[in-house]
Amino acid sequence: MKELRIRRLLQVLLAIAVLFLAAGGRLAWLQLGFAGAMAAEPAITRQAVLQRSDGLTVDDGRGQFRDRTGRPITGLPVMSLAAFPNYGMPRGTPQALKRLADSLGTSRAELERWLRDLKEPRVWTKPGTQSAAALSEEQIRTVDETRLVGVTVLPYRNRYAQNLSPLHAIGYVSQHPERLSRLYAERLASHRLQATDVIGGAGLEKSMDRLLRGVGPSVVRQLTDAGRLPLAGLGLRMTKPDNSHFPVQVYTTLDLGIQSSVEQAMRTAGVREGAAVVLDAANADILAMISLPGLDPQNIGGKGTDERNHAITAYPPGSVFKIVTLAAALEAGEADLGQQIRCDGEYHRYGLRCWRREGHGQLTLEQAFAESCNVAFAGLAERLDPAWIHITAQRLGLGRQVGWRAERFLDGRPLKLMGEEEAGAVFRDKKTARDGGVRAGTGIGQRDVRITPLQAANMVVTLLHGGQAAAPRLVKEIRYADGEFMAELRPQPAPSKYGEIGKETAAAVLKAMRSVVTEGTARQALASSVWPLAGKSGTAELAGAQKARNDHWFVGYGPVNEHPRYAVAILIENQPAGLRNRAASVFGDVMERLRLLERSALPDRPAAVLTETR
Repeated sequence: MKELRIRRLLQVLLAIAVLFLAAGGRLAWLQLGFAGAMAAEPAITRQAVLQRSDGLTVDDGRGQFRDRTGRPITGLPVMSLAAFPNYGMPRGTPQALKRLADSLGTSRAELERWLRDLKEPRVWTKPGTQSAAALSEEQIRTVDETRLVGVTVLPYRNRYAQNLSPLHAIGYVSQHPERLSRLYAERLASHRLQATDVIGGAGLEKSMDRLLRGVGPSVVRQLTDAGRLPLAGLGLRMTKPDNSHFPVQVYTTLDLGIQSSVEQAMRTAGVREGAAVVLDAANADILAMISLPGLDPQNIGGKGTDERNHAITAYPPGSVFKIVTLAAALEAGEADLGQQIRCDGEYHRYGLRCWRREGHGQLTLEQAFAESCNVAFAGLAERLDPAWIHITAQRLGLGRQVGWRAERFLDGRPLKLMGEEEAGAVFRDKKTARDGGVRAGTGIGQRDVRITPLQAANMVVTLLHGGQAAAPRLVKEIRYADGEFMAELRPQPAPSKYGEIGKETAAAVLKAMRSVVTEGTARQALASSVWPLAGKSGTAELAGAQKARNDHWFVGYGPVNEHPRYAVAILIENQPAGLRNRAASVFGDVMERLRLLERSALPDRPAAVLTETR
């Protein structure tokens, strides 16, 4: 009986062994690719090899940004050269390799080295960048005709276009596992996100990160056997989310045509550090936002790139702040534009003097504003209760963040579009504000005064609207990928807790700003302007600089008529002391470029449509 049980047990074990051998043989048949061309069991073959697939992400599925006309800012599609590891298999003939190398503008040795060193699928990039190089039709034909193993042409989305101007406003993405785990712990736990996934690091990429996350990437895979050799007959397979709603499309208020023109004006003037902001005078929409030095989102922290957005960073404004001092004096009833003032070049206190050594002589307050007389405005500010200066600055949108925000957005959470926006300051504190010397310095935009170029341009819009402050908007709406409406970010006011300045005060300040151009400090720089313009210049002395350096400002608007269209702020940083203020000339160039854009007979370019890879 015992021998019988042993014999039966051996028979069972033998049967199990035969089954394992059969399954192993079948698996080997599939893995070695002999069944690749058999149509009877394609599903089994795919299941067997997908475990060993080399994937290339050609679209990360993240939401894309467009300008106000629909032109793409991010996610630009290109036809790219893609290569997959070959694990020792020959790529092709030397002649074919040389032909492709010549087509790409490189050497055969460099191409062979790149192919040989591949450990994972990659795309051929532009020299010195991480962006996929866009292939021409001739290059695509060359790739097809050379038929190199593991080398093909694939549609690919570059997140950022090289040298795209508004990248400080858009921001960048990067890997940040700690912040990712803090914000998306649930998604990480459910494996909908990986710790290596990118997250917005600055700008709209950061503030809107939760809204930009899609439902998954589009990945092209090369199917391989157990030895990681490509399987004949299976080739490449693309997997992508089956959801027509994603990725979302974020329509900004930026205008790429205006953005490019303004940046060109800054670079033509040789500006290396600074900022420019152009707002729609009707509603404070941000049409252009330039920050220099530029941002390279693929080289964060490296040389030649500056992550800081100078357009929303606070700086000493110099005489631009005289707009506030004038408005405060008018609001307090302490002055009027016709009031007579005498300037002999010296304030006779606190070491303050006028920029014109010999003084301006006898002049009205409006003329003092036009000539940017320090003596007049230091005295005006010292006589004022500091509360008037502080409150007026707040009413005009200074000393606080003014960018568009929602306490409760579509998903029930707060949304603040410009998270890095600085509030700036007027006085350091109430105690120092009571000091006469502090008030005198504050009145001419020195001491502790700090404003951003965005605030400066928005202050002009506030004046144009009779004292009603608006919140500068960088995004106007969000749509799904199929065009269906998702959310509108409507223009909204940005009132201060102190209310508004009076309409009469706003009108008087605008009148004085026009005098700056017709008879004041900007007369020479803007004499050739076709549009009638108005504004205020400012030169801020930089405290603590080893050598005497200044920041140059000009803020203004145009055309001066019943319906002004643009409010503009120009900042040129770190200029040698004694150099004539150049910001007014750049302002004039910007306004002329805006005029020519409006006059252009060419129709607006149609909104570009980002092609989807299906």
